[in-house]
Amino acid sequence: MVRKTFTHPALRNLLFVLLVSGIALGLGYLAVKYPLQHDVTHNAGNSLEPVSVEVLDRLDGPVSVMVYATEQDASLGDIRKIIRNFMSLYQRYKPDIRLAFVDPEKDAEKTRAAGVQLNGEMVVEYAGRSEHLTRLNEQIFTSALLRLAHSREQTVMYLDGHGERKLDGIANHDLGNPFGAKLAQNGFRLNSLNLALAQEVPNNASVLVIAQPQIDLMPGEVDKLLRYIERGGNLLWLIDAGPLRGLERLAEKLELLLPPGIVIDPSAAGMRAPATWSLGASYPPHEVTRNFGLITAFPEARPLAWNETPEWEHHVLVEVAARGWVSRSALDDKPGGESRLTGHTFDKRRDIPGPAVIALALQRNANDREQRIVVVGNGAFLANSFAGNGGNVDLGVNMVNWLAGEEHLITLQPRAAKDSSLELGKTRLAVIGIGFLVGLPLLLALVGGAMWWKRRRA
Repeated sequence: MVRKTFTHPALRNLLFVLLVSGIALGLGYLAVKYPLQHDVTHNAGNSLEPVSVEVLDRLDGPVSVMVYATEQDASLGDIRKIIRNFMSLYQRYKPDIRLAFVDPEKDAEKTRAAGVQLNGEMVVEYAGRSEHLTRLNEQIFTSALLRLAHSREQTVMYLDGHGERKLDGIANHDLGNPFGAKLAQNGFRLNSLNLALAQEVPNNASVLVIAQPQIDLMPGEVDKLLRYIERGGNLLWLIDAGPLRGLERLAEKLELLLPPGIVIDPSAAGMRAPATWSLGASYPPHEVTRNFGLITAFPEARPLAWNETPEWEHHVLVEVAARGWVSRSALDDKPGGESRLTGHTFDKRRDIPGPAVIALALQRNANDREQRIVVVGNGAFLANSFAGNGGNVDLGVNMVNWLAGEEHLITLQPRAAKDSSLELGKTRLAVIGIGFLVGLPLLLALVGGAMWWKRRRA
């Protein structure tokens, strides 16, 4: 009797429905309790870059995003939905991002008080600081979070007046774009400094950059630089191959030895680069190079050496040319400091076998604070014409972050927004249109007709 009961069709159907419902409820509970998502779109278009995720992980407190947008926009349509979908990507990794909307038409007073000018403008707040955004993509929003994460306003000054590379310059040899632009994008204020006019290096300079003067500094200017170092100022010194232009006393103060020559790196040939380019691929452990694995390129770098002293701690940042050498015969010095390359053959009588150190970090305690200095035997690696190579800009930004005491921001920098548009020519659009409007219905009709004919003959 029991056996017949369980074999009754109605009861079997009921048990099947209950079983399927139980499985569905169980899967639903697991999905809510343990959410798991996987982006299968091309180029992971519905996920954040690892850089953005890392930035979010380093934000300790909540982030507030106030969007001033109407319900509908004439050109974008439901702009609130667009922003809400975009912000959901960030909220997936940082749930305490609070998103709110204000209608500028219904609350004009609040909109004016916030200084909002455009429909869809966003005010992002973090740790008591705020920033307005009028455009939105991952690079822009993540860069804004990086700027807000700065513990204080930071000013990077660069020495000017002697033909130095400029942090806001547009010439090929300058450092303005992308390096200087990236620093500004990340919240650093950039100012030039002419020591012939300034009484001293200002106290509000978080970092001073010296990028290869082309004429000699006056002794009084060097005195001001030495007093800045004595006060505990932080310095990024980019030294190209050639004369020091009056900065010999600064090198002595830092216990630096700057032997002549250019680093020759045979491994550059494998990258179709000149042998006078030094390639950095692996880096000694340091906060500047933490989790840094990008290739960097240094055109015509000079080697660095130093005297070990109790006053300064020296840390190697970049070492290159393990199979190369420092060529003293590669430079034919001319009057005025000009030079030209004359060959790339190792001369055991004059040249020095590799590897060679071309970037160095120095630390010491000065006036009850930690003083930080980075010296690089090359300035061209951040120049406008070379900075796009590999991870040059990322390494340069890491150096400035560390010098400014913002080592918690040392990370790979946000990349340009991925191109998510699909562009098709007229021919391809026509083929796709005909295929869906004519080809697919015709195929279905043929399949249906074949099945009808087969059944009729059966």
